Amino acid sequence: MAGTQKTETDPKKRLRRTHRAIRGQHREERTEDYVESVYRMERNEEPVRVVDLQKIFAVSHVTVIRALEKLSEQGFLERSESGISLTDKGRELGAWCYERHRLVESFLVSLGVSKNTASNDAEGIEHHLSPETLSAMKEHLNER
Repeated sequence: MAGTQKTETDPKKRLRRTHRAIRGQHREERTEDYVESVYRMERNEEPVRVVDLQKIFAVSHVTVIRALEKLSEQGFLERSESGISLTDKGRELGAWCYERHRLVESFLVSLGVSKNTASNDAEGIEHHLSPETLSAMKEHLNER
């Protein structure tokens, strides 16, 4: 029938599809987290080194190298002997992630959440908010 969507009846297939979607979301979150971290370091005029990212994310050297290789392949950053730097594409994503984080954090603080808790909570929440929700948060803060 035209206009109807086929519903998956096999629970195993439905579960696989769900897990695939979640893994994709987690990859996107990691990308945003790495790019935002590099953006923050560049913004503070700090050198961006593998060892620093390793400490930030509490992962192995190899894990950081693999992440950086993927980010480089995606056009978000460049690696050279002098260090790691964002491309224009990476800076654009980094700035957006940074501002989104600040918005969520500010919103939580406006609700009475402590700055430290708001910052930690924003780190998890920010990846799962729709543009509509972010816009409403911004409007709420602007009305204060």
